[in-house]
Amino acid sequence: MSAIEKTISEFLNHCRYEKNLSPKTIKFYGIDLHQFYTWLTENNYPLVITEIDKRPLKAYLHELSKWKPKTVKRKIATLKALFNYLEFEDMILVNPLRKIRIKIKEPLRLPKALDKSEAGQILRAAYKSIGKADKKKYGYLEKIRNTAIIELLFATGARVSEVANLHINDINLETGALTIRGKGNKERIIHVCNPGTLAILNNYALLFAGRIALSGGSFWINRINKKLSDQSIRMIVSNISREAELTKKITPHVFRHTFATLLLENDVDIKYIQSLLGHSSIMTTQIYTQVNREKQRMILSEKHPRHELAFELS
Repeated sequence: MSAIEKTISEFLNHCRYEKNLSPKTIKFYGIDLHQFYTWLTENNYPLVITEIDKRPLKAYLHELSKWKPKTVKRKIATLKALFNYLEFEDMILVNPLRKIRIKIKEPLRLPKALDKSEAGQILRAAYKSIGKADKKKYGYLEKIRNTAIIELLFATGARVSEVANLHINDINLETGALTIRGKGNKERIIHVCNPGTLAILNNYALLFAGRIALSGGSFWINRINKKLSDQSIRMIVSNISREAELTKKITPHVFRHTFATLLLENDVDIKYIQSLLGHSSIMTTQIYTQVNREKQRMILSEKHPRHELAFELS
């Protein structure tokens, strides 16, 4: 193992055991740093961390410029985290990335969201599938579970990983209080207030009580009584969207955007939306004000009464 490989391994252990970062974050740190190490090796740069200065870093940034801006930002953030750790631990004198001006212009992409009609179509399709299922077969239980998942995604705006990782103890099915563990293991409470949503969640919990116990308390259970994965939830959303005959691609994250966008359209203060989504910065939530402006433009271009008045400069 080279000196830099050992340093990377120590950094990842620091992230895992001291900073208690999520497995997903550590996985991406590992991928990014392995790529950096491979690039250094292939380009004959020093494999001692104290000898890495602006020169190889600038060359590596040039190499990264071929990637999508979002990916580049993540990989640079990984390097910054590594060098900040090394500086803090006195393994290097100064973080060399501080001496490099980095500006990445990421194109503004407004998040996709459903309108009320489309959200209604998906819910209608989900409940319709329950009505078609044979109550004596497991398929009926799956339809109940899948509909409850759709309801919860729409009710909370939670990330797919947050929904998949729910434990039976995280949900108070009487009050509707839901404890969600988000990024950085931060907890937030969201209340499920709609009677229809609470009814399907209670129905699911009752039907799957034995299976939930067998799994060790994971709330969402698959056919073999194991925790439902993120990917399984994505498939459930995709399948029900097709049944609803929606042409756009629907993912669990679209429900998150829909939750935020529709609340904003109903005049909910953006600070409350920030709290509900679990955003650490209001700047992250600000993107939904852009979505709302698009909605405003559409309303004014289609519904403004001036369009009905036939006056123009001759």
